[in-house]
Amino acid sequence: MSRRSRELTSRGVSVIDLAVGEPDLHTPQFIKEAAEAAIEDNFTKYSPVSGFGSLKEAVVHKLQVENGLTYSPSEIVISSGAKQSICNAIQALVDTGDEVIIPAPYWVSYPQMVKLAGGVPVFVDAPIEQGFRITPAQLRAAITPKTRLIIICSPCNPSGAVYSAAELEALAEVVKEHDDLLVLSDEIYEHINYIGSHASIAAVPGMRDRTLVVNGVSKAYAMTGWRIGFLAAPKWIISACDILQGQYTSGPCSISQKAAEAAWMGPQECVEQMRLSFLRRRNLLVKLMREIPGLEVNEPQGAFYLLPKCSGYYGTRAGDRVIENSTDLAMYLLEEGHVATVPGSAFGAPDCLRFSYATSDENIMEAVDRIKCALAALKRD
Repeated sequence: MSRRSRELTSRGVSVIDLAVGEPDLHTPQFIKEAAEAAIEDNFTKYSPVSGFGSLKEAVVHKLQVENGLTYSPSEIVISSGAKQSICNAIQALVDTGDEVIIPAPYWVSYPQMVKLAGGVPVFVDAPIEQGFRITPAQLRAAITPKTRLIIICSPCNPSGAVYSAAELEALAEVVKEHDDLLVLSDEIYEHINYIGSHASIAAVPGMRDRTLVVNGVSKAYAMTGWRIGFLAAPKWIISACDILQGQYTSGPCSISQKAAEAAWMGPQECVEQMRLSFLRRRNLLVKLMREIPGLEVNEPQGAFYLLPKCSGYYGTRAGDRVIENSTDLAMYLLEEGHVATVPGSAFGAPDCLRFSYATSDENIMEAVDRIKCALAALKRD
């Protein structure tokens, strides 16, 4: 898909990209100024493997103030993005044959990271009919003696689903039935939340020492390229991740760390402004997509993705082109409608397509017009 999109663009075709999971907004000025100051102050040497102490203190402050979670700096590892934090945790905890429960739809890298560690991904389907969220009964049924870890992403990429505090408490009760079971909570979209305050499963009584919290600055502060994330977890897990990170990357970028410190310790009005921008775009995209016959569209509660069910178009054709699955449909929309999307099959949601609304209102409106026209051209035999 990406290659074909680039080919079309290189030929002068105007492709609207609703595939990329990256804010189109810019890093706030005060964060950029902190990075400039770090350069002037010569923060240009190797950083400690697990990150600067001052940045760990900023993370500790953020977790206490925003999440009601108490950690010490020794329970924090700063990494080159939340993606590395997740991979560190999986590599540290998962042995050959261990099972990791992953609700589907899921972020594309979770299963591959588990396989890389020698583990076995176990998928639990959370379809659009249940808001893309798994139930305690589903979780209980998926747990076996080999289960080592459960991955929860809330707000979720790709579905935009958000677990409420009550839903997380119910899942936690199932986890607590098993002594050695741990939860990895991916909270990178924490602040892009449209239903109120964020809930972390780590805040459920009895779960703090059984949860690994992953977060970072990429989404909330439009800092995707700065590559700073963190893992907050019990010290025995942090020590293992510190050792791993010391072997394959060492400490994250020193300048980026000072920028992230400013982000977490500075004024937070920018975060709310970005959230409101994404909320407006979500409302626009949902409204327009619901006007297209044949799509089942739910209302995402967070992140900046829409995952409509599109299987109603499977079995249709345009000329010699037959649409049999989400990959066929995504390629058709790219080549005929000139809109880039991502097939749901990449996320364990084969009946869906993922649309990112981290783009302008104008792009959203034009993209939906193109999609509507392209889909209208599909016919059944």
